[in-house]
Amino acid sequence: MQTNFTLAQLADPDIAESEAILRKCVHCGFCTATCPTYVTLGNELDSPRGRIYLIKDMLENSRPADTEVVTHIDRCLSCLACVTTCPSGVDYMHLVDHARVHIEETYKRPVMNRLTRNILAAVLPYPNRFRLALNLARLGRPFKGLLKRIPAMEPFVAMLNLAPRSIPAPSPFAQPGQHAPRAEKRGRVAILTGCAQPVLDPGINEATIRLLTRLGVEVVVPQGEACCGSLVHHMGREPQALASARANIDVWMREIETGGLDAIIITASGCGTTIKDYGHMLRLDPAYAEKAARISALAKDITEYLAGLDLPSHMPRGISVAYHSACSMQHGQKITMAPKLLLKAAGFTVRDPAEGHLCCGSAGTYNIMQSEISNELKVRKVRNLEATNADIIATGNIGCMTQIATGTAVPILHTVELLDWAYGGDMPAKLNGFTPAAA
Repeated sequence: MQTNFTLAQLADPDIAESEAILRKCVHCGFCTATCPTYVTLGNELDSPRGRIYLIKDMLENSRPADTEVVTHIDRCLSCLACVTTCPSGVDYMHLVDHARVHIEETYKRPVMNRLTRNILAAVLPYPNRFRLALNLARLGRPFKGLLKRIPAMEPFVAMLNLAPRSIPAPSPFAQPGQHAPRAEKRGRVAILTGCAQPVLDPGINEATIRLLTRLGVEVVVPQGEACCGSLVHHMGREPQALASARANIDVWMREIETGGLDAIIITASGCGTTIKDYGHMLRLDPAYAEKAARISALAKDITEYLAGLDLPSHMPRGISVAYHSACSMQHGQKITMAPKLLLKAAGFTVRDPAEGHLCCGSAGTYNIMQSEISNELKVRKVRNLEATNADIIATGNIGCMTQIATGTAVPILHTVELLDWAYGGDMPAKLNGFTPAAA
């Protein structure tokens, strides 16, 4: 793609990077076939190619974002299926990240939209606030019918639909501390506690710590860990996102310097994609660039780490698992085979759903802010998962788990919960009363 940025514009390193990304696009349109919003809406401006044109025009002309640009960029899930598909290596992820920062800096959103985004940014990254908000959702449910009649309240209706009826008690595993290996020591790792996940499903990190310690890995839950910054990063709130990144880098560097770390274990793939990008996000910060790159190199999804431990294989268990590959896992981190191979080695029969490349519609806060499109994608995803006739659905991202669970009665678990069970742990509580079809 030909660009026309001035030398003065290109003196800005973010503009220079975006210009280099834009020049790689050859207008081939391969991305449209795998873009969930284009497949759903059929609008060229809701495809990566269309959004690239909008971003190019906005940045080249150094103009504030307008309603058209914001509408179509907001509809982007950042699923990154286009990055996987693109034959030219267009780095759409960093281009749309830049566009969102520009929007945040130059566009004044309508009052209710601004309020909703402010609430999400002030609540979701903080576990205690998030837990309080979920408890307050009980008070809001009786008014859901009334809220549905007010278009501006659609995001709040979506929040009520997603909020679970019951919230697990806080887990002691989320508290800072050391978890000693229960076998011959073979490594030391830190685990990201996370923000939404320990509130919605603390059993995921509990299963991870139990499994790793049984395998001889020391696990540390560091003091002072913060949200990874992913949620606000995708809102274009870069100062807040970078503050979270720096805070976590300081915490993990302390652990590296005091006890050493073989890896930083991530159990939510959306967080993993962002943490692996810390090196890029802080590349221009002389105080953090080198440290951020080191942290990004240490970050590993739990399945990525387990795949390097040479686990034993088990005989088939008579349980079939439909594996949903989260977008942040398959497109963001390029981890496609490790989770399925681990499940197969643990004795599960793994089934791949049709259209596995398409997003389930969760995408951080997307299922709140773009609930209509999100729901269409959820229905499509659930239909494909249920068509496998599997006993269980497995995935590696809490957002996907929450989204898909609202559309199906099939039990959905994190991959590591099944692996913990297979390698000596108790049956996950979510499977109480479960009987496999083949049993």
